[in-house]
Amino acid sequence: MTSHSRDGRAPVAVITGASQGLGRALAHELAARGWSLVLDARHERALHEAVRALPGGPHPGVAGDVADPEHRRDLADVAEELGGASVLVNNASSLGASPLPRLADLDAPTYLRTLEVNLVAPVALTAALLPQLRAHDGVVVNLSSDAAVEAYEGWGGYGSSKAGLDHATRVLAAEEPGLRVYAVDPGDMRTQMHQDAFPGEDISDRPEPETAVPALLRLLEGGLPSGRYRAADLLTRLASA
Repeated sequence: MTSHSRDGRAPVAVITGASQGLGRALAHELAARGWSLVLDARHERALHEAVRALPGGPHPGVAGDVADPEHRRDLADVAEELGGASVLVNNASSLGASPLPRLADLDAPTYLRTLEVNLVAPVALTAALLPQLRAHDGVVVNLSSDAAVEAYEGWGGYGSSKAGLDHATRVLAAEEPGLRVYAVDPGDMRTQMHQDAFPGEDISDRPEPETAVPALLRLLEGGLPSGRYRAADLLTRLASA
């Protein structure tokens, strides 16, 4: 990924779930590198605080629910106004219930909401941005989880939503060979979602989200083939390069 788009403008990245955690950390790094950003989060105040802390800009913050079709259209429209998205990072996720229930105890409305946010919304937002991404030979990054491939008690709802996203990522890569399409497992991080998964536990031993950002930059800028990657493996490659 070059530092500027074909028309000389800064490249545009759309990042969902950008008010905290990994989304906010990645946004800060891309802003420092001169990117134009379109940032999404559910809570307007938290999103605007995150936007104000970014270097460069201005970077539009569009508050809303990624499961809302109108909100997804707004994100696509704002990206188009900036010159069209080169990158989409589907980072927004829903854990579902906290504490995590056994799969047999997971109520249907909560499960449907988890699937809607973690699987349906990323696919739908990608579709909304697809003309822009095609025009820029773009990149789609879908944030996955080890729960998508491992059977952890209590993680059935969240894990199955991410497993579905992994598969959708592979299909999109096959259907859109002009794009680079990635599913990325960032590993455990010290985030609010991880704390919600383990209420009352001390998660201070988990790494900060910033530690996974170089792995995402490796995908955005390094030209690796479409596929599923673990941030830990990408960081190991970087360390040995």
